[in-house]
Amino acid sequence: MDLLEYQAKDLFREVGIPVLPSQCIERPTDLKALKIPYPIALKSQVYMGERGRVGGVRFVSNTIDAIAAAHSIFNLPIMGEYPKVLLAEAKYEAQQELYLAVVLNQSIRRPVILGSAKGGIDVQTAIDAMQHVVIDQDFSPFYARRLALKMGLQGDLINSFSDIVERMYWLFVDKDLDLVEINPLGVNAKGEIMALDGKITVNDAALGRHPALAALDNRPRKFVIDRLPDSLNTIDPEGQIAILCNGAALTMATMDLISQSGGKLLHYLNIGSETHHSWQPETLCDRLEQGLTMLAKNKQVKTILVNVVAGAVPSDRIAEAIGRFLRPPAPTRAVSQELKISRGAPLPKLVVRLLGANLEVAKEYLAATPALVMDDLDSAIAQLIILTKKRES
Repeated sequence: MDLLEYQAKDLFREVGIPVLPSQCIERPTDLKALKIPYPIALKSQVYMGERGRVGGVRFVSNTIDAIAAAHSIFNLPIMGEYPKVLLAEAKYEAQQELYLAVVLNQSIRRPVILGSAKGGIDVQTAIDAMQHVVIDQDFSPFYARRLALKMGLQGDLINSFSDIVERMYWLFVDKDLDLVEINPLGVNAKGEIMALDGKITVNDAALGRHPALAALDNRPRKFVIDRLPDSLNTIDPEGQIAILCNGAALTMATMDLISQSGGKLLHYLNIGSETHHSWQPETLCDRLEQGLTMLAKNKQVKTILVNVVAGAVPSDRIAEAIGRFLRPPAPTRAVSQELKISRGAPLPKLVVRLLGANLEVAKEYLAATPALVMDDLDSAIAQLIILTKKRES
């Protein structure tokens, strides 16, 4: 079970992790009674990450601007989810942003602390600089200081950073969590640190031992496993590229790489991680077909990148789902024809990058379809940009 940012920060506050003064906003008019001095940040409280990239975080300096921004954020879907509450928070001038997390590694069955000296919204940069330390014995401050040194931290920052790591670890253990994450952990000009954002994932199997956490479960019930978001997010109104990925982190990283390559992204769609729910293989494949149909309905979409990393679902099953979209069986060909008519143009060109079991079988299957299969993501994006430019001309 994931917690919203304001819920995570309530737990941070309980264990002494520094957080900014804040106030929850359930409607724009609540800002008239704001107790926090301006300027402030208004943050959409949804379960998806990187809200700032799509307009879910706004900085304002007075009540009039705050109310206008709140109206906008409340009506902004992020990955198809609308916020029910906003977090109004004091603004913080960070000179440096770090990434810090404690996570349960299921493979080795041990907690691992992760840290990057380059935190913030650029996911790929943070990953490139990521350091880790495995907690293989009883926890001691030694583990925290070891991570700080591996990250290149110096001076008094090592002590304050290590203190945060220790508090995060004991919160992780005490509440039976799968993940505690601070991104970014801000450092100001005085060397003071502040948890500027927070993410917590509770182990569902442990909720019976933590009724207070179970009571926080206000996940939107519309996200049942057989239903995709009601609407698509538009990034660049002039874009002609769409992407379909499984998992929020993979989606955001793919968006970053397309932007860095000069591509103009129109739509993105996250069909959900196969490990997030107890899905049957058919579920992910069905969502893939539904997602491709949603993206293809917009005739402005010229190319679609399918970037799927699967473990439980073999790649050949994913390939078969893509094939059904491109070459539906005879009884459903009328649906494909209707889609082409509604677009007023042929189907978008598909570029596919898959990772998972039976990959060679998947490639052989897709070789007989119009899809272009690439071995790595960089090559897939390069071909995506080339194909888009060809279709523009």
